[in-house]
This record gives sequence, structure tokens and C-alpha cells, in this order.
Amino acid sequence: MFVFDAHLDLAMNAMEWNRDLRLPVSKIREKEKGLNDKPGRGQNTVSLDAMRKGNIGICVATQIARYVKDKNPLPGWHSPEQAWAQTQGQLAWYRAMEAQGEMVQIQDKEGLEKHLTLWESKSETAKPIGYILSLEGADSIISPAWLEKAFENGLRAIGPAHYGPGTYAQGTNTKGGIGQKGKELLKEIERLGVILDVTHLCDDSFWETLHNYRGPLWASHSNCRALVDHNRQFSDEQIKELLKRDAVIGVALDAWMMIPGWIKGKSTPEGEGLTLEHMVNHIDHICQLAGNSLHAGIGTDLDGGFGKDQSPSDIDTIADLQKLEILMSNRGYTPQDVRNITSENFLRFLMHHWA
Repeated sequence: MFVFDAHLDLAMNAMEWNRDLRLPVSKIREKEKGLNDKPGRGQNTVSLDAMRKGNIGICVATQIARYVKDKNPLPGWHSPEQAWAQTQGQLAWYRAMEAQGEMVQIQDKEGLEKHLTLWESKSETAKPIGYILSLEGADSIISPAWLEKAFENGLRAIGPAHYGPGTYAQGTNTKGGIGQKGKELLKEIERLGVILDVTHLCDDSFWETLHNYRGPLWASHSNCRALVDHNRQFSDEQIKELLKRDAVIGVALDAWMMIPGWIKGKSTPEGEGLTLEHMVNHIDHICQLAGNSLHAGIGTDLDGGFGKDQSPSDIDTIADLQKLEILMSNRGYTPQDVRNITSENFLRFLMHHWA
């Protein structure tokens, strides 16, 4: 089963967590024995090796660097210029992986078709992981004019907000709209044909964004508020609006987004009975609202600041996404439905908008 993962913070793991993602997951865990500087140390699930083993041939890979204004308690950089520089360091890591033949950047339809042909071949050589470059939170864009610089470097998707208040939109756990700067950024996103990622937009910013933007959009890693009541999730009203816009919604694997009542630092996957079935619950909810399997996808966010401590208990590495095939089949999803959800919806979206 070929898998498209719409959200992985690969460069963050390499640069901030100091993980050599060319190694097997087990080797990375060995190197982190005894470390406790970050939650999830020694419990990682992602590496390029594990992605190959799980036939995860394409991902949306992020740059992420938050600019925090005065009185913002969240961690981040104290100027947008510093945040921009951090994203450029992350870009340099992706370029280094390309030079080693470990990854290849996909920027257009031609590159996507070429990469899919490679992964369909029966070559025994290790195939590079294809990645589409995305920016999670736009605060590192010094001004809307800087977006073109990012586009020239291959940026093809962008989320205006992350957690907390932002320059161009307000994110998770906040309120408020996008303001004039946000509207200017949306115009530039639309002009360049960059995909807008509506993940993390607070409700006010979500609706104002959709009112002001007419270009391609998706939600790379978002779950359903009907199943877990939190502002980080999409309400049914928001999901229905995204369906009208022909968006694809990637379902995430962060535990607290999958199951109600999760307490960070206390709850455990085993104790809460958290499994991939809960991911399928969110996928199924989107499909039921849509009346088909054409708008749900996978955006795991695995190792996005957490590890096995906050992932389904039946996930040891990202390669275990292959278990979804049986789980969805048991729910009555056809083989074509499964292909739609695990890869083809996002691929079809890109083929259409990059055409």
C-alpha cells in the first residue's frame, strides 16, 4: 500500500532534536537513551529507513520556526528575521539529504509523476523519499514579499498560523481574525499558486481566511471536533465548508487529538486503549460527512514533539501505517477507498492544482 503522509516535521527532528534520520528508528532510540531534555526522547517513530519499509514514498515535510512577540509565553524566536534564518537552516538539511540521494524535492506535476514512476518500479535500490516543502506557521515570512523567496526555494504549501497569536492569523487556543497583513499574505499565496494549509487556524481566522481566499487549500493534519471537542479540531460546519472547496483533510496521530479525556504527561496509549482504530474513527467521520472517500487522507504528525508516549499503542514505527489497510477494510471500505485515503486523494489534489 503506497502511502502519502501530508505532515511530517522531518527537519525539526533533524535540527532541533539532533536526530540522524538516515538511521533506523532503533539506532536513533539507542542514541537517546538517558536523555530527558524533551518529551518523547528515545520513543521516536520516524526515520527515512522506516518510511521506506512502510512504503511511505511521499510526504509533506515542514519548515517551522515561531516568532513570538512580547508577552507571548510560547517558545520561539524574538524576531521574524531569526525565525526566517531557522527555516533556512532546516532547508539546508533537506538539501543535504537530496545531495545524499535520501530525499528528492517535488515542486510540480512533472516531478510528481516522475517520482511516482520510480516508486512503482521494481528497483531493489533504496528509493529517495519525495517531499513537498511546507511552512507550518507563517511568522517567519518577514513580509508578504518574502514569500516569493520561499517559493523560489521550492515552498509549495503554507499554514498562516500555528499555536497562539500570529502575525498573519491567529492559531490554536486563540481568537481573532487575520487583519490586513493576513489579507496581503493571502493575496501573495494565491498569486504564486501556493497551497493554503488551514490547519491550526482558530475559528475566527478560519472563516475570515476562507472568505478572502479563492485558491487551492487543504488541511494537512487536523481531526474532528465532533469526536474530540477542542478548538484545534474542525467542527462539522468547517469540514463541510472544506468539502465544498474540494479540500483534502489529513488525519493526525497525536493522542490528545484522537481520543477525549487525554491528559498530557499522565495518560498512556495502553492505559487509554488508544489504537489506530481511533484514527479510522476520524477518517470515517470525514467520509460520512462527505458521502464518499474522496476527501480524507493521512497527515500523521508523528514525532511532532512527541513519540510513542503519545501515539497509538499499535504504532512502533511509521511503517505500521500499513495496518490501516486491514482496519479500513474491516469497516467496509473498498480497496479503492483505501487507496484514496492512504495516497490518491492528496495525489489527485496535487495533479489537479499543479496542472
